[in-house]
Amino acid sequence: MGRKKKITEAKLIDLYMEEVVRLESKPKKIASFAEACNFDAEDFNLYFKNFEELDQAIFKTLFDTAVITLSESPDYISFSKKDKLLSLFYTFFENLSLNRKYVMIIVESYGNPLKALTMFSEMKTSFSNFMESLDIETLNLNIKTIKSLQKTSITEGAWVQLLLTLKFWMTDDSKDFQNTDIFIEKSINTSVELLNTQSFQNILDLGKFIYTEKFKS
Repeated sequence: MGRKKKITEAKLIDLYMEEVVRLESKPKKIASFAEACNFDAEDFNLYFKNFEELDQAIFKTLFDTAVITLSESPDYISFSKKDKLLSLFYTFFENLSLNRKYVMIIVESYGNPLKALTMFSEMKTSFSNFMESLDIETLNLNIKTIKSLQKTSITEGAWVQLLLTLKFWMTDDSKDFQNTDIFIEKSINTSVELLNTQSFQNILDLGKFIYTEKFKS
């Protein structure tokens, strides 16, 4: 087969994704993957301990690429926070669609949905950083603990929304995944409206009063 090639992390990711699509499954062993792609198996361990770490890195890369793509758009800085979030979802799922076969094979290979969540752990860190950068306005509360909890809840809620959108996208057979785009628009619009609902403000005002009168006294 000739001299074995030296690989970078980016090249390793490309080779792995291509091999998964070719095999229609994850490679059985690192050694067989290295042999098929003509590089030293030891080079794999320079970047990852196992295929699970590699899967995590790939989903993080797909997400980070979406963030970078948006940040390079001259119009992005003038977007509202809601439109920035919408644009992120649209761009991220465009990236997934470009790599749909790989994504479907890998997600389904984990079987158990809870186990599958492990492959998104690195991506979740990037997602949380993105949400923090948006600095979405919380309801006007002067209790520091509750305000912090609000921000955490917004991020976690958006993360769950991303996972639900992924589940929807995986079964979406509409042309160019148009139904996924509609799902993204409606779900994010609804979430943002809930944050601004006056009744929600009233409920939290009551909670603030009870907290102040009963727990701070």
